[in-house]
Amino acid sequence: MSITSDRPAAVTATGLLDAEWYDAPGGYAGVEPTQEWADEVRRLARARNATLLAHNYQLPAIQDVADHVGDSLALSRIAAEVDSDEIIFCGVHFMAETAKILSPEKRVLIPDERAGCSLADSITADELRAWKAEFPDAIVVSYVNTTAEVKGLTDICCTSSNAVDVVASIDPDRDVLFLPDQFLGAHVKRETGRDNIHIWAGECHVHAGINGDELADQAASHPDADLFIHPECGCATSALYLAGEGAVPSDRVKILSTGGMLDAARETGAKQVLVATEVGMLHQLRKAAPGVDFQAVNDRASCPYMKMITPAALLRCLREGRDEVFVDADVADKARKSVERMIAIGNPGSGE
Repeated sequence: MSITSDRPAAVTATGLLDAEWYDAPGGYAGVEPTQEWADEVRRLARARNATLLAHNYQLPAIQDVADHVGDSLALSRIAAEVDSDEIIFCGVHFMAETAKILSPEKRVLIPDERAGCSLADSITADELRAWKAEFPDAIVVSYVNTTAEVKGLTDICCTSSNAVDVVASIDPDRDVLFLPDQFLGAHVKRETGRDNIHIWAGECHVHAGINGDELADQAASHPDADLFIHPECGCATSALYLAGEGAVPSDRVKILSTGGMLDAARETGAKQVLVATEVGMLHQLRKAAPGVDFQAVNDRASCPYMKMITPAALLRCLREGRDEVFVDADVADKARKSVERMIAIGNPGSGE
């Protein structure tokens, strides 16, 4: 069965689902996330001996049908541990690559291979090679939100949970090249007090768009709310400034990875929490702490690439076995070493 942009394909193989999917500007469309759809997705996954993994930023329906929900590193480690022939990774492309790197013997599929990432795409392997040539003795530290090729040129990876620990573990006399996220890099520089860290000017366009003015306005409007801020956000520095100036009590401002947000959600005594990250995260937070009112600092902070993994895309993936993710064996070996060095240092947390 082939899918083209101008001719929808009927999905009627089992008679359980009478629907059509077609290629639309935002991804595959034409299938609603009904209970019938969820039952069919699970049936097909069982038939393929596949494990369904969904990132925290996915559509709620995709999260709810998955076997496991989390961030990219946590899911990739699950992929390596589960006894399945196939991994269906509902996330963006670099995440599926990381799963393949850690599970080279498994077949890894992504429901729409066009689901990219503005942060991962902000530095190429060639750009990193040129940067390394400028600082030949530097240690390269890459956030896990990078392509397999970039990981293969990296000395050690990091997550937002352990980026400070990773950089602090490096000889203080060695230069550090930190990439690709400038806001996470600024957080690391601030926490370590390190002057010889060089930061790539990359960003996640969704997180960068959550700005300090919005945060200040929301904090003023919700004076009793806690603030959960992802370190990729453009407003992270503003949050610390507000705390430093006394505009917000410092114990209410928490700079957290997505995994850290879930842990904090279960422990918070606040009745309301303002969340600065991609809006898909609200679904897991509300499930983790149903008695807390979680609200987005910016309710427009939705990643169009994450949302390309639609109900139609997932059904297409399971019916047709598409799209498979491949990573060159030599690149995968080098990239795997950079991830393993990170894990050896400890405290990788859940990931982003």
